Amino acid sequence: MHAWLIWLILAAVLAGAETLSLDLVLIMCAGGAAAGGVGAAAGLPPAAQVALAIAGALALLLFVRPVAKRHLTGSGTARTGVEALIGTQAIVTSKVDASDGRIRLAGGEWSARAYDRAQVIPVGSTVQVIEITGATALVWDSSR
Repeated sequence: MHAWLIWLILAAVLAGAETLSLDLVLIMCAGGAAAGGVGAAAGLPPAAQVALAIAGALALLLFVRPVAKRHLTGSGTARTGVEALIGTQAIVTSKVDASDGRIRLAGGEWSARAYDRAQVIPVGSTVQVIEITGATALVWDSSR
C-alpha cells in the first residue's frame, strides 16, 4: 500500500473521530496527517513525512484552532435593539433637561431627558446615551 494512502486514511479516521469530540483537536491532527500524505506523495522519506505531519498538526493547533474556537463559540456579548444604542452619541435637536427634549439618534428622532437632573443641554450639543427607558433616551452632556 502506498504511504500517501495510509496518511489519507489516517486523516479521514481522525476527521471522523472529530465529529464525536467536537473539540477541534482531532481535525487539526487530521490536517497534520494530510500534510504527511503530501510529503509521501512528493517522495519524502518516512522520517520527513512524520516530521511534516507533526509540524502541520502543531501549526494548526497553535494558530488555527484558537481562531476557529473563537468564531464557533462567539463572545456572547452582541447587543441588539435599544441595548446597542447605549453608549452611542447623539445630537440634541431640542433643548434637553430633566423633563423633556429631543435628540437625533441612529438616524431617528428620539425623546430625551438629561441623566443628570441639573443639566440643561442646548440644541446642537453632542451627548452620550446612558440609558433607554421605553422610547426615551437618558443622555449625558460630557462636554460640561
